[in-house]
Amino acid sequence: MWQGLYQELKDRNFIVIAIALDSCGADAVRQWIRATEPTPPPMLELMGWGERERAAAGAPTYPCLIDEKHVVAELYNIVNVPMAVWIDERGRIVRPTESAGASDAFRKLNRADFSLPPDASAQAKAARTSYFDAIRDWVIKGERSAYALGADAARDRVAGITGQDARAITLFRLGQYLFAHGHRADALEYLAEARRLRPESWAIARQSWEIEEAGKAAGPDFWAAVQALGDRPYYPPAKL
Repeated sequence: MWQGLYQELKDRNFIVIAIALDSCGADAVRQWIRATEPTPPPMLELMGWGERERAAAGAPTYPCLIDEKHVVAELYNIVNVPMAVWIDERGRIVRPTESAGASDAFRKLNRADFSLPPDASAQAKAARTSYFDAIRDWVIKGERSAYALGADAARDRVAGITGQDARAITLFRLGQYLFAHGHRADALEYLAEARRLRPESWAIARQSWEIEEAGKAAGPDFWAAVQALGDRPYYPPAKL
C-alpha cells in the first residue's frame, strides 16, 4: 500500500518504516507476505486503492520490522493498525499517532464475498487519497505545509495514558511473557484483563484474541466488538 508513495517520494528524503505488531514473530506474518501474487479486487477497494496505487504496487523496498514486544505501540500510544507518526529530519514529531488513511468502510464489508457497496468503496478511496496527498504536501513543502504541526500543536494532540491504561499495558506485557514461556492458561487470564481495562486498544484486543486461537482476531469476536461500537468510529479520522 505504501510502496508506490515511497517510490514516488524517496528522492525527496522521504522514508517509510513499517512495523508489524505481532507477539508470535515472523512465523505469524510470513504467510501474509505474498508480494508476487496480485491483490484481489475486493481488497483493493477495501484499501481505497485507485489506478495510481495499483500501477505502483509491488514488494516493499523500505524497512519492514516486526515488534514482538509491542514496544513501539507503547512508546507512541498505537492502539490500532494502520496508524502513522510523521517524524521530520530533525527527529521531531510533526504529526503524532493517527489513523493512516484508513476508514470505517470495512464495516460495510460483505463477509461472504468480501465485496463493498459503492459508497463504502468511495469512502475508503477518499480517506486514502486525502491522507497520501497530505504526506506529499509535507514532503514537498516541509514545515511550510499546512499539515505539518508546530511543536505546541503536535504536543496538544498527543493522547496521554491513564493509570488504568498503564495497568492494562503491564498486564498485556505479562500475558505475552507467560504465553511465550508455556503458561497459556495464566497468560489468557492476564490478556483478558488487559483487554477489559483498555477496550479502546484494538492492538491489545486483536493480539490477545490471536494468542487465544489462530484466526480469532478476524473472527466473530472481532466483528461483534466492532458492531458494539455503534456510532463510534473504529478508525477515528485523521484531523487533516
